[in-house]
Amino acid sequence: MPKANNAVASKARRKRVLKKAKGFWGSRGNILTVVKHAVDKAEQYAYRDRRVKKRTFRSLWIMRINAAARLNGTTYSRMINAMLKKNVEIDRKALAEIAVKDPAAFTVIVKSLFE
Repeated sequence: MPKANNAVASKARRKRVLKKAKGFWGSRGNILTVVKHAVDKAEQYAYRDRRVKKRTFRSLWIMRINAAARLNGTTYSRMINAMLKKNVEIDRKALAEIAVKDPAAFTVIVKSLFE
């Protein structure tokens, strides 16, 4: 009896992996065994970096807030402390956005914290 190899599913599986490797350089994009490893690693990096992105953006917001705070005669640390004491609940993302887009409004916020 001939061996059944389910070629349709096998080809679909190979095609799916190769599709994920579109744009990969050299054998990482067209030799199946290498492609499998390359795609696995790419997915690991993608998973990790979706989490790292959150840290990176928080760090960026803090830098922007600190720069704007220093223009207003205080520091990020003192400003956040004052916000906690006065129960002002503006998140860092919004605060950074205000600092960049509307410096006058940011100045008003800083002044209100230290009155």
